[in-house]
Amino acid sequence: MTDIRKKERSLEKMSPFEIKNELIRLAKADARKSTSQFLNAGRGNPNWIATTPREAFFLLGQWALEECERTYSATPGIAGMPASAGAMDRLMKFLTVNSTLPGARMLYDSIKYCTEILGIDPDSLAYEWADGIIGDQYPTPVRILEHTQDIVRAYLAQEMGNHASGLGREYDLFATEGGTAAMCYIFNSLQVNHLLNHGDKIALMAPIFTPYLEIPDLDRYQFDVVNISARKMDAEGLHEWQYPDEELDKLRDPAVKLLCLVNPSNPPSYKLSKECTDRIVDIVKKDNPDLMIVTDDVYGTFAKDFTSLMYRLPANTLCVYSFSKYFGATGWRLATIALAKDNIYDRLISALPEISRRDLSERYSTLSLRPDSISFIDRMVADSRDVALNHTAGLSTPQQIQMALFALMCLIDTTDSYKKVMQEMIHRRLDALWKATGFTLNPDPDRVGYYSEIDLMVWAKKFFGDDFAAWLADNHEPLDFVMRLARETSVVLLNGSGFAGPDWSVRASLANLPTEAYTTIGESIARIFNSYHDEFLARK
Repeated sequence: MTDIRKKERSLEKMSPFEIKNELIRLAKADARKSTSQFLNAGRGNPNWIATTPREAFFLLGQWALEECERTYSATPGIAGMPASAGAMDRLMKFLTVNSTLPGARMLYDSIKYCTEILGIDPDSLAYEWADGIIGDQYPTPVRILEHTQDIVRAYLAQEMGNHASGLGREYDLFATEGGTAAMCYIFNSLQVNHLLNHGDKIALMAPIFTPYLEIPDLDRYQFDVVNISARKMDAEGLHEWQYPDEELDKLRDPAVKLLCLVNPSNPPSYKLSKECTDRIVDIVKKDNPDLMIVTDDVYGTFAKDFTSLMYRLPANTLCVYSFSKYFGATGWRLATIALAKDNIYDRLISALPEISRRDLSERYSTLSLRPDSISFIDRMVADSRDVALNHTAGLSTPQQIQMALFALMCLIDTTDSYKKVMQEMIHRRLDALWKATGFTLNPDPDRVGYYSEIDLMVWAKKFFGDDFAAWLADNHEPLDFVMRLARETSVVLLNGSGFAGPDWSVRASLANLPTEAYTTIGESIARIFNSYHDEFLARK
């Protein structure tokens, strides 16, 4: 075995996001010595931002400062705290005076939506915005600010529930420091509350975002992982990136306690088909009613007519939603965990053996005289701060106000103009990539396209036959493709195998480069792919 293959085999043990650093080093080195442009399509950080809710945020901040100075301005550079009484009247006067400034129109329309549709008290809303954006007090309630919860509930009902009725009022929310923090909190509290223990069986719908693969394997968890593989193929032998019945039927085993999925998926970027969703619902209702489900729906807004499992199986499902991708806000670290008020998590805790319930009563005894009555989502908040610091828990209040404004931009956008622009931009980039590769991308209503996963072994067989595919697998490591792509064309993609996808698949993000760059990336993929065939012919 060559030194290159040995190195590639050793790298394959690492997370693709860590391998990325080596690929970036190779790609930049190639760009310096050639005319190639360094193109990094390895990470899903978008190259756009939503401007309107940010304009509203900064304008609201100016008013909030005036509110603070109104209560105390005797000493230059020092102000007081905003007051609630009459706050909305003062905000409306401020917006009238500054009606031509960026953000004013959105704030006016948002106030109208909140007071007329959500029924929020005007002064209470204005005070939460002023106090929250200034950040002068600890978050109260610690889980999420009252009206921020009202707003984000309505947003989730619209975007994750395909305009579900009731504005999502039957859900409790926990504002977190991005989706990654939400994942950590959920796994931690599931174990702390004896809902999952060492060796318990959990299922992952693969391919999947790598932390869902890596967290269960940590020493503190050591779960028995069952992969539910999206290996369904169409009549042409191409991936549909959906789940055959026999894969989903693994969930019928009541020993499977938890199911984790990213929907739409990462990296294939397909929403769960209606057939798959219906089968999961049927399995839970008939065979595994206590199945806990964590659905990560960060890409749901890029799909048409999207409905999360949180609205199909509300009692079973914890939803993680991040604002990072859709609004170009990865640096803001904004996400929420949503859980129905009536849920199996609370029921399962109440049904634990007496020794476990006594243990949990002791753990949470400093928070309540009736610790047994603390809901699972509030236990997550406490656990996120090791219980002892529960009184200082919560996402910072300025972050929560920006989260609310992101949500409100979509709630008042009755024509879905922002969503249409986002979806069309992603699809243009996807089409440019695949057209340049020479591969075929058949129409599919479930395809979202934030990422694209390309299984090179499928195309090796279709373009050049089984003999070539067998030779490729025997003579090269799967990681060799992305290594050569970086080293010879200055393009960075991630290996799909790191997401529990096919060994010879690669993942491209369609979010972080201009459309024309994806033509270059597609041409680079074709160039390296064909070079393997040239090598095969030369050896033959």
